[in-house]
Amino acid sequence: MSSLQQLVSAELSVDAAPQVHEFAKHIAMTYPESARAILFYGSCLRSDQLEGQMLDFYLIVSSYEEAYDKGWMIKANEWLPPNVFPFQYKGLIAKVAILSQEDFSRLNRHEASAVSVWARFSQPSRLVWYHDEDSRKNIISSVSCAAPTLLNAALAHTQRDAVDIYDLWQTGYQLTYGAELRAERKERPTSVLEFDKKRYLMFGKAALYHTRIANEQNGNRISLAEDQDYRINEELKRWPGLRRRGKMLTIARLAKASLTYAGGIDYLAWKINRHAGTEIKVRNWQRKFPVLGSIALLPKLLFKGAVK
Repeated sequence: MSSLQQLVSAELSVDAAPQVHEFAKHIAMTYPESARAILFYGSCLRSDQLEGQMLDFYLIVSSYEEAYDKGWMIKANEWLPPNVFPFQYKGLIAKVAILSQEDFSRLNRHEASAVSVWARFSQPSRLVWYHDEDSRKNIISSVSCAAPTLLNAALAHTQRDAVDIYDLWQTGYQLTYGAELRAERKERPTSVLEFDKKRYLMFGKAALYHTRIANEQNGNRISLAEDQDYRINEELKRWPGLRRRGKMLTIARLAKASLTYAGGIDYLAWKINRHAGTEIKVRNWQRKFPVLGSIALLPKLLFKGAVK
């Protein structure tokens, strides 16, 4: 059986559409001194249709000091990562999240104070541009921490003596979706897994060797090893804080994106309407005062069930 790092390395190296690689190179050229790697992820990775969609990239930089020439941008990325910016290239549009190599590594690990990065990179992604071999290895190492972090959480919340690997993934994504204000419908975790069940089976078996909570594998069935109460309680104690912090961070990042992302409030409404089937409309005053406008959307979204 392939090791987790071997699986991650192979998956990251799968080619994306040529337009995606061209777009990534364009992004890297915008940050010539600091760009170290660019990852492509999200729903567009699972679709052949790129036109009219919002592509998702993570730009990994050497440091925020090298990435920005404005002090407030540096502080914003340090205090509330990531910064998110819109990009356009040859008819395609994207949003680009920026993290330093140090933050990307930290936020994929068990010690992360929020779920957003490791939840996303436990799913498939593509390394569509990298600066050098050291940068590539750094990305592989960081992404390899994401799946064990998610599955460790799932193990702690499993009440049965034995559980199917696929059900473990399902539990993990239900936990992470519940730790953020999400526009996607409640069946979203299932649809993510059903896109490639074989992938999650292989990655699950490899990742479970690296969880903090020891476990035993019997085919596709997983049971907890003996004397794991301390590790289980340690994980369970993290989750009330992760849920509270995750929802607060969603609001804070939304407000910040209104400053760094031109037209961000319109994008927010578009994405919520697309995923949740709502008809949220942005008023002119919300565009004029995007921070207040974004926050003012929240009660309406909660009332309509667009975010949970």
